[in-house]
Amino acid sequence: MTSTLERGDLPPEIVTPPPGPRSRELSARLAAHEAPTVNTLGPRDEPAIVWRAALGANVLDVDGNRYVDLTAGFGVAALGHRHPAIVAAVTAQAGELLHGLGDVAAHPPRIALAERLAALAPVDDARVHFAISGADAVEIALKVARLATGRPGLLAFDPGYHGTTLGALAASSRGEFREPFAAWLRSDVLRLPFGAPLPEIEAMLAVAPPIGALLVEPVVGREGVHLPPPGWLAGLAALARRRGLLFVADEIFTGLGRTGARFAVEDEGVRPDLLCCGKALGGGLPLAAVVGRAPLFEPLRRAGEALHTATFLAHPLACAAALATLELVEHERLPERARSLGARFAARLAAAAAAAGVALRGRGALWALEFADGPAARRFAGALAARGVLALAGGATGRVVQLAPPLTIDARPLDAALDIVAAALADLDLESTR
Repeated sequence: MTSTLERGDLPPEIVTPPPGPRSRELSARLAAHEAPTVNTLGPRDEPAIVWRAALGANVLDVDGNRYVDLTAGFGVAALGHRHPAIVAAVTAQAGELLHGLGDVAAHPPRIALAERLAALAPVDDARVHFAISGADAVEIALKVARLATGRPGLLAFDPGYHGTTLGALAASSRGEFREPFAAWLRSDVLRLPFGAPLPEIEAMLAVAPPIGALLVEPVVGREGVHLPPPGWLAGLAALARRRGLLFVADEIFTGLGRTGARFAVEDEGVRPDLLCCGKALGGGLPLAAVVGRAPLFEPLRRAGEALHTATFLAHPLACAAALATLELVEHERLPERARSLGARFAARLAAAAAAAGVALRGRGALWALEFADGPAARRFAGALAARGVLALAGGATGRVVQLAPPLTIDARPLDAALDIVAAALADLDLESTR
């Protein structure tokens, strides 16, 4: 039985069919004490794999099973789990300043990170507003857009996921998230299909209530990995300029190399008015940010209390981790590595997916397999886990299995994982011919 992770570049090793007995025991304890507001155990408290440790591209569960992680922890572990440079930066910072004073007192890593983000992001005359999570960053961007334009309306796209706090939820498209809280959600969000023809968008805007901003994922992530039509983002940005709308890019998932560019909007030369980033930014610690044009933040300038803040704003440990992350993104050439991974995914999975009648799409290190229905996608993700590969099933339709490995994954675990995915697809093809 594997008892520890000494390296993070190994193929899977399953010693006990997951979820094993220890995972089942801990799942029962969790079900007895944690509120059922997250889907860790599913609607009927089904036992789930319990993680014990993670390193590089590997995850170890409490039963000693070793997996190759094709989730990268929801995209957070773009540099792999527990990258030694990030661990060292956090450890050093913990010996200096463990917690600061939010919006009252700054600290050196916060100042350095603001400088670095403002220089890296494709935003003119950039300023940075730190956030705690991706949803928090979206909330900030929506508040800034409303204050800066004086127009309350928002254009969002379907599918699109921006978070589940009330402001962000109003912009997210999935009904199952929105419907229980519909009475509290703003009613001035105009919704159009992602990739809708630009003339159709402009025609809708001409008769819509006053719209101050549009919010878009340059590549739709969680809701199914949808790519924009060529030239669509650039055309959308030009349309926004013509009509005086702010272009708000949600790059929480796609930023920092995931799609093969430092930020996905850069593929079409788009420079957003506001850009939300997170997930990979913190290197494993909770941190997000909005980078925007300086004049847009001026309405937030007040003599009294901050209009949007949090106790753990720009937390010292998270800022230290983010500084190390940004250095590694450049040093390890993550966008280039993502492009190489994308070519490998396409080459290794295209034929197997086609033979099984499963749609394959993606860019960089963000890919999706789309099945006929949700149960098929969930069964497939379960079959992968049983063989030692972690992948997420879901999306707007529920039919998608998302593949998003660490951008630093080595050839050995990646090839082992892709062999398993291809073999599982081949099994589907055999089943369909019986």
